[in-house]
Amino acid sequence: MTPSIDTVDVLVWGGGTGGAAAAIQAARGGATTLLLTPGSWLGGMVSAAGVCCPDGNELTPWQTGLWGAFLRELERREPEGLDHNWVSCFGYRPTTAEAILQDWVRAEPKLLWWPCCQLLAVEREGSLITAVRVEVAGEQRRVRCEVVIDGSDRGDLLPLAEAPFRLGWEPQEQWGEPSAPSQERLNTEAFFREQPVQSPTWVVMGQLQGDRLLADPASGIDAEGHPRLPAPFEEACQTFGLERTITYGRLPGGLVMLNWPLQGNDWHWGLERAFCGDSRQEAELYTEMQAHSLRFAEALNEATGGWLTLGHAFPPEAGSPTPWLAAMPYWREGRRIVGRTTVIEQDLLPMGEGASIAHLPMNAEGELDSIAVGNYANDHHYPGPDWPLASKSCRWGGRWTGTPFAIPYGALVSGEVQNLLAADKAFSTSHMANGATRLQPLILNVGQAAGIAAALAVEQQRQPSDVPVRVIQERLINDQKAPSAVVPLWQTPWHDPTWAGLQQQALTNVKAAQMAECSPRSAPPIARGPDTVGIISPDADGGYQFTEACGALWQLITLEPDVNQQLKLITSQLPARVRGFKNTAGGWIRAEKLWPQAQDL
Repeated sequence: MTPSIDTVDVLVWGGGTGGAAAAIQAARGGATTLLLTPGSWLGGMVSAAGVCCPDGNELTPWQTGLWGAFLRELERREPEGLDHNWVSCFGYRPTTAEAILQDWVRAEPKLLWWPCCQLLAVEREGSLITAVRVEVAGEQRRVRCEVVIDGSDRGDLLPLAEAPFRLGWEPQEQWGEPSAPSQERLNTEAFFREQPVQSPTWVVMGQLQGDRLLADPASGIDAEGHPRLPAPFEEACQTFGLERTITYGRLPGGLVMLNWPLQGNDWHWGLERAFCGDSRQEAELYTEMQAHSLRFAEALNEATGGWLTLGHAFPPEAGSPTPWLAAMPYWREGRRIVGRTTVIEQDLLPMGEGASIAHLPMNAEGELDSIAVGNYANDHHYPGPDWPLASKSCRWGGRWTGTPFAIPYGALVSGEVQNLLAADKAFSTSHMANGATRLQPLILNVGQAAGIAAALAVEQQRQPSDVPVRVIQERLINDQKAPSAVVPLWQTPWHDPTWAGLQQQALTNVKAAQMAECSPRSAPPIARGPDTVGIISPDADGGYQFTEACGALWQLITLEPDVNQQLKLITSQLPARVRGFKNTAGGWIRAEKLWPQAQDL
């Protein structure tokens, strides 16, 4: 069959969250862009994979770029709000997320999306990709392009492009990462052969029948209060109990994201089948993963006496096998491109004792190379005990969060293929660092940076590897629809009118920007929740309790720097009025503004 021939500036092989972001941003930058996805939904983990409780970048200084725009659109479209679960500060329905991304795609006249594609071949001439061949709607198409972006969860395009990539573990001897295993362990312990990547999950959606679980031994709770779950889920609820295990992923409308790591529905077996290129073995793996998640949902249904049933979350057009199974697995890790720079574990850790940020990346010219900010604490999923990881957590706003770090542009650029960028989990990281860089908010902004770089390469008629990073950074900071931070500035939320100026200043003088953001300012607060009157009391663990006038007790947390500064000054009980959102699953109020009660609003 002779394929039809098409030509575009930028081609994105998608299926992942970063791929959608990259395609949208490349088109906004003026490049004719083609987004190819293997499924009928385009959002990857934020929608098609059903991972609807995003982790990381939760504080308002980090709510920038396409992640910030996405979050605020979720807030606008979810009438019940986003405060429903305790694993995240936000939760939404997968249909809401997918609708946002598809609306953004349709709004771009230079962006064309082909869903349900099969990737057939990648053509190269020397160090350049010249065309990609796909099958779509039963027809083979050959697409010529100037820039290619891999925006898939598993780095699907990399082997076909013969672009060097990494898959699996690296020994501690390679980069000196404190949490990596030794070469001897990698050579001798079967665990590392059996777990080539972090364990994925096939999310299954539940539906709550009522607000609270009624504990009844006859419905699957034993006399000690522990649920009677069958193998292999016997210990799934031992740490947090049955109700909190379920409300971990509660979403609007009583939906529940079942993505439970503790003896739950993570899948640990035969993962090499996802990377062997054999579609039959991959289909077999997917069937096993789906059955495992459905067994977990059935076990919880029986243990709760029917409080949790299967939930209708994925419409037929999502391409899901059932209305309650996600359309694709949640891949935490896949192939990782060998980039011009590789993000390793040390790049995520605090600079030193008491430091508040990680080292900022610099390129060979001595310029700041950062194009995105993340802060997730690092988290790895395997069978058995938690993998010991170097700590990067810190207390802020009455809760634990992660030390912010920056992603260098060089990690998005292939070290060998000049016109190839990575926009999802396939960008250049170590296996250990991937545990902190794989999350939805950061991937949205990495994709945004890849899209800007691709559009600039077309505009300037040069390869992505030759686009000056300063131009990319300035485009990110000054983007008209989704301005994105490139430097972590703790005290400056996205809605502060000085935000863009401080980000621009930080490009040449980070310390001056940090000093300037600590000076008194009059940033307008974003305070939309209802008011509650009570007493704030600091506790011994760096948190804050809030007792309502009616006697109800809550944890008080905040994502706002101004409120965090107020909380830090509280040393004893303080009567106050708090404006924010109650989260019954987390047992907290997320405060957006507070006033000592003696003050007027």
